[in-house]
Amino acid sequence: MIGSGNGVGSASHTTPMSEINTTPLVDVMLVLLVIFIITAPLLTHAVKIDLPQASSQPLPEKPEVISVSIDAAGKMYWNDAALVQGELKVKLQEIAGKKPQPELNIRADKETRYQVLAEVMADAQNAGVTKLGFVSEPKN
Repeated sequence: MIGSGNGVGSASHTTPMSEINTTPLVDVMLVLLVIFIITAPLLTHAVKIDLPQASSQPLPEKPEVISVSIDAAGKMYWNDAALVQGELKVKLQEIAGKKPQPELNIRADKETRYQVLAEVMADAQNAGVTKLGFVSEPKN
């Protein structure tokens, strides 16, 4: 039967094509090759830059800050913990021997007698405390 069927050959050859169409693959490969040929010289172009050299040293350790508070009655507090009589001198000697030496901040109520402040400063000096500061709160 010639001329019958779907018009693409004879009826005896109805098996599907088993060949791969490589034309689109070759087209894609040629396009990629052209792109590579164009961009390859751009990738090899180098710009010399002199970057700065960084050097660093460790930051010095900040000493801790210890607060001695004195209320109007003369009662003392070491970082908000109440002190008993004579305990201040022991604690001052402890911080005087530390390296780096902590900073001692004295905070007193405005009604505190000057004699109490002078005794705390004298005890700190006798213990060997070299970093002493006063903390005051401004009026509102």
